[in-house]
Amino acid sequence: MSSSIHTLVVILTLLVAIHIIYHIIGRVQPDKDYKAIGQRIKTWWGMFFIFCLATLFTPAVSLLSLMVLCFFSLREYFSMIKTRKADRRLFLWAYLSIPVQFYWIYIGWYGMFIIFIPVYVFLFLPLPRLINKGTIGFVRSVSSTQWGLMLMVFGLSHLAYYQFAAPEYGAGIVLYLVLLTQLGDVVHYLASLYFGKRKIVPTSNPYLTWEGFACAFLVTTAAAYFAYPHLTPFDLKFGLITGMLISLSGFFGSLTISVLKRDLLLGDDKPEAPKKGYLSQIDSLTYTSPVLFHFIRYFFDFM
Repeated sequence: MSSSIHTLVVILTLLVAIHIIYHIIGRVQPDKDYKAIGQRIKTWWGMFFIFCLATLFTPAVSLLSLMVLCFFSLREYFSMIKTRKADRRLFLWAYLSIPVQFYWIYIGWYGMFIIFIPVYVFLFLPLPRLINKGTIGFVRSVSSTQWGLMLMVFGLSHLAYYQFAAPEYGAGIVLYLVLLTQLGDVVHYLASLYFGKRKIVPTSNPYLTWEGFACAFLVTTAAAYFAYPHLTPFDLKFGLITGMLISLSGFFGSLTISVLKRDLLLGDDKPEAPKKGYLSQIDSLTYTSPVLFHFIRYFFDFM
């Protein structure tokens, strides 16, 4: 417990310093747009709060907090979809699947946790839409609902399972994952803002550049080198590999959410896009959480 409290104190100090630096830079360079960084900092405070709950209390408290995060993320996703009245019952069943998914985590039933949404929810989700609701818009409503469940619930729920699958290392691995994911996002954004020239996918996200990607990849891998001995049971090789894996999967997660919002006519650079939403803050985590989880489960025997 003493080492966990020491880690929390270090993180709190870093967050306070980052917050102060953010406000100073914002005043010194008012012509630069740092709103995305400000939103990230607010997200970090929320994650720090959740991590405190998991460390100082029981993992069940953290599980409830993450379940609430999945609910609000899914609700925001549904609010962006052009829906019909017939889809309301479908959304209700989607919301009800969240506590069920987290119940499998709570009792440690990995087999059901891993197939509940991808298999059983996928097979039974069309039924509420079929009953007396007609066929118009069936494929769009069912597929978009399942897509949201996979990203906002299935992907993010892996954050909760770490602590139940590996109680000794779970909290440290979650912190390791979140720190590297958020660090990669911020470095990519800042590098692209200051000297990014070659855009990767300008039609989907104008802020992603090859220069930013290279910087984020190198910085995330370097951060993994310094962080893995303190937060994970990995050796040097796996520490570096996980850093690279988090950087790559985080990039694809951010890109996927950007394309999703653009398809829903709420692109990142449009004025009607939500300025303070969950999707823009947890986009990378929807990919990095399950990717790192299954990588660890495959190569290590403590999960």
